Amino acid sequence: MTAPYARYRRAVAIPAGMAMATALAFLPNTTATAADDAPAAVSADATSLSYVVNVKPGHGTSAYVKKAVGKAGGTIVTSYDQIGVIVVHSSNPDFAKTIRTVRGVQSAGATRTAPLPSASTGDLGAPKVLSAAEVARAEAPAGQDPLQPQQWDLPAIKADKAHEKSLGSDKVTVAVIDTGVDDTHPDIAPNFDRKASVNCVSGKPDTSDGAWRPSPEESPHGTHVAGEIAAAKNGVGMTGVAPGVKVSGIKVSTTAGFFYTEAVVCGFVWAAEHGVDVTNNSYYTDPWYFNCKNDPDQKALVDAVTRASRYAEKKGAVNVAAAGNENYDLASDEITDPSSPNDTTPGDRVVDPSKCLDIPTQLPGVVTVASTGAKGIKSSFSNYGLGVADIAAPGGDSTAYQKPDAPATSGLILGTLPGGKWGYMAGTSMASPHVAGVAALIKSTHPYASPALVKALLYAEADATPCTDPYDINADGKIDAVCEGSKNRNGFYGWGIADALDAVTK
Repeated sequence: MTAPYARYRRAVAIPAGMAMATALAFLPNTTATAADDAPAAVSADATSLSYVVNVKPGHGTSAYVKKAVGKAGGTIVTSYDQIGVIVVHSSNPDFAKTIRTVRGVQSAGATRTAPLPSASTGDLGAPKVLSAAEVARAEAPAGQDPLQPQQWDLPAIKADKAHEKSLGSDKVTVAVIDTGVDDTHPDIAPNFDRKASVNCVSGKPDTSDGAWRPSPEESPHGTHVAGEIAAAKNGVGMTGVAPGVKVSGIKVSTTAGFFYTEAVVCGFVWAAEHGVDVTNNSYYTDPWYFNCKNDPDQKALVDAVTRASRYAEKKGAVNVAAAGNENYDLASDEITDPSSPNDTTPGDRVVDPSKCLDIPTQLPGVVTVASTGAKGIKSSFSNYGLGVADIAAPGGDSTAYQKPDAPATSGLILGTLPGGKWGYMAGTSMASPHVAGVAALIKSTHPYASPALVKALLYAEADATPCTDPYDINADGKIDAVCEGSKNRNGFYGWGIADALDAVTK
């Protein structure tokens, strides 16, 4: 069955004037078949799945469990002993059930429901790419890059004013954990950190040159995000929120566009051990939109990604994540999730989002970012929730809903695309990198600040924004979402809209 919500998450393509924002655009159309029922015994031609096995951090326990993995029919791909996560492939359908009984195993579960490898895909949509003629015609006032007048999102967070004070420090690196980054792009190359870049798709770091780049058939999502954060102020193309900081690419998405747990764990650990100051996470960890802790497989995925993200923060990184594009209230008592598991056959299920988590978005310590449009109100698609959404930033919206002031013409967000191109996209995917960029500016201003202090400044410096009430984004007379909370903290905007000027002056 075709999975309707296969994700390198959170990209929404919204053509100008479109009546309804869609969460499907620019996402892969993934066809995958569930594994056939297999015999209890492992056979040579049995379908192999990927697993994470979580143990107490440290080499002693891991060594004992590793032997048990082999006895249970598993093959170890790699082991992150510093956080106690082991990545395993096994064709034994009872592998997880068996290994959970082993002394020292705290949780274990399959990271996917589709067999290895993932199925191939084609894109349902694509970003709106600027033509060479449009780029050539671009004109900007003195001191601005040619396409900057189209970037209404920069003044929305006062980044244009911030750049008069500081562009950020080249000693600060933001890792884009995503679909890969084209570091040859003229707006990215000047600021690219190769040492902090890697391919983690298999769950094991691949450090070969260029492994972090997307192939031509893969999503340009990560490249777009990277440009939003740190496109150089170099007289070419556009300008990033923090055009003086470094950006790295940590590729964690399969060709089919899936972000599986083993890859995400690898990405966070790599960032932790390579001096990264901020990670941007514009995705959810497949195949479950929400991972319920009462399910042993899903609990293991939550455990593994929690360990990895906490490890990155412990090592100095601020983790920033997109809130999602379904207009869900993540603080509600229940949500109907129609999209899980998205790598085989999804079906409707009702979940409690306080117990079934969108990861890494809802993990402790992660900065959760909601999206705003050109008029500064919640984007039509953006997830929200009092106590869940920490902060808001521009992610775009349909121009029919929120039209920017001239000279900007699109309500979407301009970013870099592979092959030296630029184009528009929208989604909380695009909001998150704005906050990652502001966090990088704060770190540049306060180089010795801990992640906790950077987050505290990020929230304290945000521009408090009251609830939009009533919220009828398409003006059809029906309420589209309900905002709860005060001006200083509410479900739509969290602590407020990110402020880049304060980041470099306070």
